[in-house]
Amino acid sequence: MLNVLILILLFSPMAISAEQDDKHLPLNTPPPEWIVSDWLNSEPLTLKELQGQVVLVRWWTGPACPYCINSAAALNEFHDMYKNDGLQVLGFYHHKSRSPFDQNTVREYVKNLNFKFPVAIDHNWKTLNEWWLQDDRRKWTSVSFLLDKEGVVRYIHPGGQYIKGDGVYEKVQQEIEKLLKEK
Repeated sequence: MLNVLILILLFSPMAISAEQDDKHLPLNTPPPEWIVSDWLNSEPLTLKELQGQVVLVRWWTGPACPYCINSAAALNEFHDMYKNDGLQVLGFYHHKSRSPFDQNTVREYVKNLNFKFPVAIDHNWKTLNEWWLQDDRRKWTSVSFLLDKEGVVRYIHPGGQYIKGDGVYEKVQQEIEKLLKEK
């Protein structure tokens, strides 16, 4: 068991950097503009309006997704820590449930997760598909994108969770801080 733990600890940083080296990731390019009319905690936003800020975009779904729920605290922490330094956190809700979509239910999710940042409703996964899922190798939908002040994708967390104290959380935080320091 100890050997397995040692291997995990040794190779986890490599996996994080390897994911960024994947030539199929849409890094160092601006993502397509979204056309989203339904927003919570905000009037509709555009990428153009957000230029000049570092933007963390996280796709999430309801309580049935443990990765989404487990990462909610990290999103709130990043928002609280860096909102006055130029970070804009955005949630993009995509409906995965077999039950019919109900915007009031999503509003309750946002309230229960204590999200104070803007949350878009990505109907039919339109933006998620354009930004991420068009490549068949990508299976996770709880993906995060970090855009620099020019609106260029500089970091992607390809799915799963990040929780304060784990290596992925630390990596996302480092990338946020690096981009905030750039002119």
